[in-house]
Amino acid sequence: MKLLAILTDPRDTDRVAAIAEARKAEEFRIEGPVQSGHQAMRLLTSDDKVQVFLDDLAPLVDGVAGARVLVIPVELSLPKPSDAQRKKEDTALAAREALYASAEKSARLDRDYVILVVLSTLVAAIGMLENNVAAVIGAMVIAPLLGPNMAFGLGTALADTALMRSALKTLVVGLSVAVGLSVVIGLIWPWGTLSNELLSRTYVGWDSVVLALASGAAAALSMTSGLSSVLVGVMVAVALLPPAATFGMMLGSGKWQLALGAGLLLAVNIVCVNLACKLVFLMKGIEPRTWWQKKSANKAMKIYIAVWVCTLLLLMAAIYLRDQFNLQ
Repeated sequence: MKLLAILTDPRDTDRVAAIAEARKAEEFRIEGPVQSGHQAMRLLTSDDKVQVFLDDLAPLVDGVAGARVLVIPVELSLPKPSDAQRKKEDTALAAREALYASAEKSARLDRDYVILVVLSTLVAAIGMLENNVAAVIGAMVIAPLLGPNMAFGLGTALADTALMRSALKTLVVGLSVAVGLSVVIGLIWPWGTLSNELLSRTYVGWDSVVLALASGAAAALSMTSGLSSVLVGVMVAVALLPPAATFGMMLGSGKWQLALGAGLLLAVNIVCVNLACKLVFLMKGIEPRTWWQKKSANKAMKIYIAVWVCTLLLLMAAIYLRDQFNLQ
């Protein structure tokens, strides 16, 4: 359940009441004018109707000074909802605005993001060099590289070029920092026998493609359903940082063949995560509010899906050729 606290122009009170009645709100109450002169109202609704209410109310608050709609989670309520109501709420999509707020934060390029990339790269590099599985897993969890990929996919679904640009810039900077730092480590590290953790990130096969697609889909589903705890598992399953760190270290040490494998694995993970996210957002009906934005988003989504599919086919061809070359 969600409680919508609404502040609008008093002249729009009847329109809000009509929306509440048409959408069959659980409860609607007009509380009276507040000090700012706006009309205060409260509306109680189930999670699966939050988005439609926000879409209907948006024209009444957009561009109106001081007008707003606050979405407040209801932790508990009495009497208890029926099993059918609980199941319906559990399957509800997160509101578009909530998804955007989360994605925008993940796509933000700031000092904390760069510091996290540096720290996770150091942890991943040391973990792989010393064959420390726990350290590698820890680096996967703290690395912030999955967020910009998710934000880029959502930006495509919503036809939000600003979010797409921000996410792409953040991802490129993060990968550049990780690879650059890893190159330095590769130059100064006293190389001996390569660990299994390091070697495992220099090979990419068909199973890597399936794993990345499944993990990307799981990430998008967890994002749209609000199951943030699932993302920890996704970060481990399709981690972008270990292959990026391996790629940089192999470049720094002059091991070009191994660097090629790590770079190919990194590219496959990025492409598959983005492709899977876009397909899930399309399947879930994540789209802009206005009809002209929907038209633009649908066109952009088809183009980007086609681009990612073609890129994945090229990478799969590269995997096949590399395997054939290694067999000869």
